[in-house]
Amino acid sequence: MTSGIDDTITTLTISLLDIDVTYARAGDGPAVVLVHGLAEDHHSWRAVQEAGLAVTTYAYDLRGHGQTTVGSPEGTLGQLRDDLLTFLEEVAGPAICVGFSLGGTVVLAAAAQRPDLVSKVVALGTSRVVGRGAAGFYAGRIGLFRGTDTAAQLEALRSDTAAALFNPASEVDEVTRAGVAAVGDGQGYINASTAMAALVDASLTPELPKIGPGVEVVIIGADHDSFCPKKAADIILGAIEHATYAEITGAGHLMLVDQPAQSIALLQQTLDL
Repeated sequence: MTSGIDDTITTLTISLLDIDVTYARAGDGPAVVLVHGLAEDHHSWRAVQEAGLAVTTYAYDLRGHGQTTVGSPEGTLGQLRDDLLTFLEEVAGPAICVGFSLGGTVVLAAAAQRPDLVSKVVALGTSRVVGRGAAGFYAGRIGLFRGTDTAAQLEALRSDTAAALFNPASEVDEVTRAGVAAVGDGQGYINASTAMAALVDASLTPELPKIGPGVEVVIIGADHDSFCPKKAADIILGAIEHATYAEITGAGHLMLVDQPAQSIALLQQTLDL
């Protein structure tokens, strides 16, 4: 294991399964694992980790994102789920798991598989299935990032970022630059996009009822989220009868960027801190 310290946040790298996983640890208290979305890395949770919440947060880079190696990617949600479960077993222990978008889908899959390791689920901007249109989007992005046109790749990331923001004060270019750094050579992006595209034919829905009432589930949406609108949350709520819903206002899909203070306050309330 290697480590580096930046103020109150410690960055570490540990070998798990077939990959070297980089994660940032901060705070003190009950364990909370933060799982980022597509084209992000652990830095997307920096504001949460700097908020002084009374918990120990672990924000890790997904397979092939940020500083985590890609290993032998399978392009499946099951592999991303098992990466999280191994992180819980080896690093954080049983924990509250908070996931955004892709990360929320990973967290839900992990809770369905190992409720003994996931004590609570908080899923932000999350879907458990993708439609044909979304599958086509992922297919297009996979083809683009398998190629060598870096200018087109940059423009695609910028376009996706702009579509995920609602607040005019949000910095599209700044978020895009972070996305470019997180994507790196594109292999993790391709892997995760392939996993999400597969949900068009293999929805997570049948797995969701396995998340019993012993695991609290909170679904958080944003009122201007065009990627995962309220109907996506409603489907999850219908499959997990004890799940509850909360909403962030004045935000698009990237709610932590559009409304950071509101998002952190709602997370704090949701975590019962």
